[in-house]
Amino acid sequence: MDTLKEDLKKQIIEQLNLEEIAPADIQDDTLLFNDAGLGLDSIDALELIVLLDKYHGIQVTNPDEGKNAFRSVNAMAEYIRNKRD
Repeated sequence: MDTLKEDLKKQIIEQLNLEEIAPADIQDDTLLFNDAGLGLDSIDALELIVLLDKYHGIQVTNPDEGKNAFRSVNAMAEYIRNKRD
């Protein structure tokens, strides 16, 4: 089990108030902004930026970086690991 990915799922649910979703409902490769995935919107993207700063001390300043980083939980975990190195 990847602790970072499990933590991210819990943080996404908490930050976005997705009360009807459990961490197990989010697959690592679920597209966060696709209607077939979580169907998040631009306001949710701002909340994900806050999440990265709040929980991981990472500031997303480049919109293109954020677009790629918020594709899925896998992408977010990879982005965090790359920023920590």
